[in-house]
Amino acid sequence: MKKKNNLSKKDQKDWNEFIEDLSQVPDKDKPHKEQSNYKKFRYDLHGLTLDEANQKVKEIILSCSKKNLREIILITGKGLHSNSQDVYKSIKLSKLRYSVPEFINSDSEISKLVLSINTSSPNEGGQGALQIKLKKL
Repeated sequence: MKKKNNLSKKDQKDWNEFIEDLSQVPDKDKPHKEQSNYKKFRYDLHGLTLDEANQKVKEIILSCSKKNLREIILITGKGLHSNSQDVYKSIKLSKLRYSVPEFINSDSEISKLVLSINTSSPNEGGQGALQIKLKKL
């Protein structure tokens, strides 16, 4: 990845504001069970392999379903920084963004719990995130 040498003043200002208040950044090292009081559950899958992401997604869906949470936001990224040598990835497609819904639909244990899987709204991550709605049990 090339380092951007000339940051605009707006980009620099936005970055400084972001790093001053990290309250919106989830701590990936904390178990997601601590976040059960949220109406929406958010989890960032960046840095995980396909297998790790699939296992984590299954764990999250089962846990959220048991806790009667109805919406999950999974941050997958857009795949812009993915290794282009990976045979499971097309140049135009990200790995997790497309493999996670396929995994959910192919796993009978969790697919029966899912009502829908969509690209999230722009304020929740847009093309770099998935919105998963769970069925009421």
